[in-house]
Amino acid sequence: MRIVIAGGHGQIALRLERLLAARGDEVAGIIRRAEQADDLRAAGAEPIVCDLESASVEEIAAHLEGADAAIFAAGAGPGSGAARKYTVDRDAAIKFADAAERAGVRRFIIVSSMGADPEHPGDEVFDVYLRAKGEADAYVRAHKSLDWTILRPGSLTNDAGKGLVRLEAHTGRGTIPRDDVAAVLAELVDTPATAGLTLELISGSTPVSVAVKSVAGN
Repeated sequence: MRIVIAGGHGQIALRLERLLAARGDEVAGIIRRAEQADDLRAAGAEPIVCDLESASVEEIAAHLEGADAAIFAAGAGPGSGAARKYTVDRDAAIKFADAAERAGVRRFIIVSSMGADPEHPGDEVFDVYLRAKGEADAYVRAHKSLDWTILRPGSLTNDAGKGLVRLEAHTGRGTIPRDDVAAVLAELVDTPATAGLTLELISGSTPVSVAVKSVAGN
């Protein structure tokens, strides 16, 4: 498969790129800054320099031509203000979905957040983030031409992954190592039967492959 990842230099994306490249997939990561390219190459991924905030849908679609799957793993990051929660976490995700549709890429996965909700109340930056993610999720769900899956991890940690998770429509609050999020994404992209599902993810007791097969109905 050829898989293109938005937010290719993110902590989850770099882990995912290593996993996909190691199993023989052709993987490309979209990055904002050219100086990030060597990190992607080290992970086995082709770097694509494209600022999703300023690029047009047509420009993004050109980078998605020929891909079998698209994964949105970009984010404004914890140090950003409320405005970039909208321009990256919402608007860039919307453009990426539109670009996937235009490029004919059906398999689409978006890394969201537990608690994402377009109606989430509050004025703190994290409240804005949850609204922005919720609005992006709602937009992706409305795309009939995409075989979408929405993944909503709990609180992310840099602990070593154990490969044991809880993956369900509703898990309740919890933590999850970024290693395990990447492992679940690698399984999801290969499991089209998870299309149309919004899934929460925390650490648990089920091996990743078993957890994904279970939600896929296998």
